[in-house]
Amino acid sequence: MKPLLAAACPHCATPVEEPGFCCPGCEMAAAIIRGAGLERYYQDRTAPGVRPEPVVAAWSEVPVTMEPDGGCTVRLHVGGLTCAACAWVTERAVLALPGVEQATVSPTSGRARVRWNPAEVDLAAICGRIGALGYRPRPLAHAAAPDRDLLLRLGVAAFCAMNVMLLSAGLYAGWFAGIAPREAALLRWTSLAIATPAALWSAAPLLQGAWGALRHRLLSVDLPVAVGIIAMYAHGVWATLRGEEAWLDSMTMLIALLLGGRVLEQGGRRRAVEAAQSLAGFAPATARRVLGDRVESVPANRLAVGDRVMIGLGEQVPADGVVMDGRGRMEMAMLTGESEPVGIGEGDRVVAGGVVAEGSFEVRVTAAGEDTLVARMAAELAAAADRPSAPVLADRLAPAFTLATLVLAALATVLQGGGAGLAVLVVACPCALALAAPLTTAAGLGACARHGLLVRSGDALRRLAEVDLVVFDKTGTLTGGHPEVVEADPAALRLAAALARHSSHPVARALVAACAARGIPLATAREVRELPGEGLVGEVDGAPVRFVRGVVEGVGEIHLRDALRPDAPRVVAALGQRVALLSGDRREVANAIAKEAGVGEVIAPAGPAEKVAWIRARQAEGRVVCFVGDGVNDGGALAAADVGIAMGAGAASSVLVADAVLVGEGLAPVAAGLRVARSARGAMRASVIRAVVYNAAAVAVAMAGWMNPLIAAIAMPISSGVAVWGARRVEAA
Repeated sequence: MKPLLAAACPHCATPVEEPGFCCPGCEMAAAIIRGAGLERYYQDRTAPGVRPEPVVAAWSEVPVTMEPDGGCTVRLHVGGLTCAACAWVTERAVLALPGVEQATVSPTSGRARVRWNPAEVDLAAICGRIGALGYRPRPLAHAAAPDRDLLLRLGVAAFCAMNVMLLSAGLYAGWFAGIAPREAALLRWTSLAIATPAALWSAAPLLQGAWGALRHRLLSVDLPVAVGIIAMYAHGVWATLRGEEAWLDSMTMLIALLLGGRVLEQGGRRRAVEAAQSLAGFAPATARRVLGDRVESVPANRLAVGDRVMIGLGEQVPADGVVMDGRGRMEMAMLTGESEPVGIGEGDRVVAGGVVAEGSFEVRVTAAGEDTLVARMAAELAAAADRPSAPVLADRLAPAFTLATLVLAALATVLQGGGAGLAVLVVACPCALALAAPLTTAAGLGACARHGLLVRSGDALRRLAEVDLVVFDKTGTLTGGHPEVVEADPAALRLAAALARHSSHPVARALVAACAARGIPLATAREVRELPGEGLVGEVDGAPVRFVRGVVEGVGEIHLRDALRPDAPRVVAALGQRVALLSGDRREVANAIAKEAGVGEVIAPAGPAEKVAWIRARQAEGRVVCFVGDGVNDGGALAAADVGIAMGAGAASSVLVADAVLVGEGLAPVAAGLRVARSARGAMRASVIRAVVYNAAAVAVAMAGWMNPLIAAIAMPISSGVAVWGARRVEAA
């Protein structure tokens, strides 16, 4: 990198009055790097280091993996990495600690894996070393961890299947080359011994699912699977006793493939929430809170609404808030996907996880800890993964499919013998039906998240696919939400700004900024109340003041202008369907914005009640409505719409009531979300159709006696593989 200025910290480049380090933390980080012989870092890095912050996480409570040899392993996320040199210096500095045996850090994902000897060093010391360098170690989201029990059952089943297949190959070879009865019996009994753990332990989740459904008098897709496993195992025991072909290789392969399908399904569900969980992990552990004329370092989760925090170059925003002082640029890539830093100034909102790329800020906290936007979204999406979904086509087909399979298997047994009945049960495995909905839904949720649209549930994703009318709010949604005062009566502006000091609405910020620009001193207001969709009321200079729709009643008018979002015309054109603008602003203002964006239908002025009424009227006509809004006044419309999408920087009430949240600054995720949802719907329907056609053909062959259980077990995963392939196509949408 280029040489740093003389009046800048050699480690983090923070401006200083005299040459030297800006704080003891940076000095310690530089000492660690020099002490480990890693001075090359300062020549190879492409950006300044991050100012170290105290590591306060309770690392003793973080679960670690105990290895058989007594060592410990943990996986972490390391925040603050800006280039490959950062990952290199982190690895080498950790490896320099006594007892650390392995350390790998990915500069792209920030994921790290560390292995150490607990007798010589502990996790707290390792993470303390990473934190002392200026980087931020975080535990990976535990909710995203795979089901270890299911993986273990799959491993046992796969082991059993492979070994039974090898033993069966010897028996099949004996059909042509001949085999002694004693040797054949040895192979059969050994196969039964190996297959038994797969049937009695590995298959337990499949059997429990069928039994649980039967207890509630339901025919689930697990039932023919369970009947097939039980029948095949019982047949295997009986055939082994009689010295006949047992088909245990088919049974063990079936169990392994079914468990493999469930592991794939879990992976799809994890991908649906990983994006939001990783966002939650980006918030820093500590914050610099302002107390009078001093600044103290406190855990970020101890911040409260109203606290003021200082955020310097390279530091992360510890909580959601409003900038009270300072100007610069902030990197929001982890939240918005935008690679370039965005300009931030007084009055702008910031969210936890943003990184200061230029300047410094004093921020008033509006939400902290679990109340921040990213934390709420992580919790919502994690809950959505376990939330029951509305029945889909596959769910409605499952009972009939199960009953038909059992009847046809019984009929095949009577007509063609037990082998044909087992073949029907195996080849008609309903895996594709069972996997179609969860895999495509999980893939759709994950794809939407990557595009910047966090959808709360599979039900919301399916409703999004049916949308045929998209309705936008204006201020803060179709427009950028940064209005400017273009004309105002000075007396009216003074009174309106006095009320606006108590609001975070974009119009309120514009009023305060206009007063500052015109040199109008702000008055003191009391008893201020916000009227959603209308304005503000309160008391200024001992007299009641009412500011509604750009007018200070009895005083004068204030005219504002709000610029259209740059990508709005492109998004409206990409939607390719009916689009409307539903605004509480004046008709002429709404018409001008609609014309600029390419929206053909305008409903204005419309207050909160009128917005809800208009949406419900369109629904009564048979329309499926998606409403996109951001303000307090949009809560009712977001709830009334079939799909409500809230701007991530909007009011907390709108974010919480919405079915999905935009985490970026643009509107492109709306069009992307619709495209992904429709792709998921198409993939789900195609998977179900393919499964039905495949099973009908395969069952017909099995009932004719042309397919033994081994061939059935080999053919069975084809439809499941097609379902997985369909979900992968959704992920790429």
